[in-house]
Amino acid sequence: MRQLLRGIRVLQVDPVNVVARNQLLVLWSRLGEFDRADLDTLLWRERWLFEYWAHSASIVLTEDYPIHQLMMRQYREMPESATHRTWLAANDEFRRYILDLLATSGPLPAEAIEDRAAVGWVSTGWTNGRNVDVMLNVLWKQGDIMVAGRDGLRRLWGPADFPATEELPASEIVTRAAEHSLRALGVARARDVERHFTMGRYPGLDLERASWARPVRVEGGTELWWVHQDMLARLDEEWVPRTTLLSPFDNLICDRDRTERLWGFAYRNEMYVRKATRQFGYYVLPVLAGERLIGRVAARADRKHGAFVVEAMFAEESFTGSPEQPVAAAITSLASFAGTPSVTYAGPVALGVS
Repeated sequence: MRQLLRGIRVLQVDPVNVVARNQLLVLWSRLGEFDRADLDTLLWRERWLFEYWAHSASIVLTEDYPIHQLMMRQYREMPESATHRTWLAANDEFRRYILDLLATSGPLPAEAIEDRAAVGWVSTGWTNGRNVDVMLNVLWKQGDIMVAGRDGLRRLWGPADFPATEELPASEIVTRAAEHSLRALGVARARDVERHFTMGRYPGLDLERASWARPVRVEGGTELWWVHQDMLARLDEEWVPRTTLLSPFDNLICDRDRTERLWGFAYRNEMYVRKATRQFGYYVLPVLAGERLIGRVAARADRKHGAFVVEAMFAEESFTGSPEQPVAAAITSLASFAGTPSVTYAGPVALGVS
């Protein structure tokens, strides 16, 4: 698990649990079945990992704390917007109250913190009036507090407890982050690198002048693509193709534009689309077979009845093979991992599985 996490550097945290939470599915797709307690150990006991904002709310490596300090510094110097700056200035006493409370009584969930805001937060979204949540989010991004544990989905907040480290100059942080991003992506354009890992925090990035970036050609276009020099040796390694299912938010496909460009695989999240207008289903897992995305499985874990329900399966139009056994084995493995070992097929089935 450590080796894998050092390779991908970031696990998106998502509360959707139709099959399993994203951070678990990303690991399962690469490792197969594993002990979920191992991830908790790395997070809460060993503090080898911590939760922070990367290209979304994520789990990241503690050894990358010097990289994430850039965002923390930026948020301290310049909050997200003028509205945030004005609100924080009016609520400095509220801010200090939360920091003192967590230092003496943490870890605490948000609902255990009294709302002492002098000025309420106003927005047109779900954060309107949620003063405690907004302040916690600001303090989290500034690096003053951290997620110290979880009670189910509830985050437990505590004072920041990071290893002592010298702050790196911004140029060094950008270089380290960009190298991690390019290694994790395998092959990428500059904009792909900038959208991954620490999204939008690569000021001054110039891959053409980076000694570790090598240009490559991707058929079907004229864009400039790059590969990290450390990855070139892997072309000579023995590779055994395997078939697995991917979370809708998996690192491989979370950038929909790059996914469509490289694999011709157009993926759209239909969870928030009206049922009558969905093309594939509510929760759809892409099927990765070797180096190709060959289909989709709409599925859900019915935990009440212990059943893993495959609501529909679809093969890509470009796919002409017949991987019945590998796809079925992947579904069976995922069903076991989700705690619903009985697999049922309730809708249209493709890819030869029945």
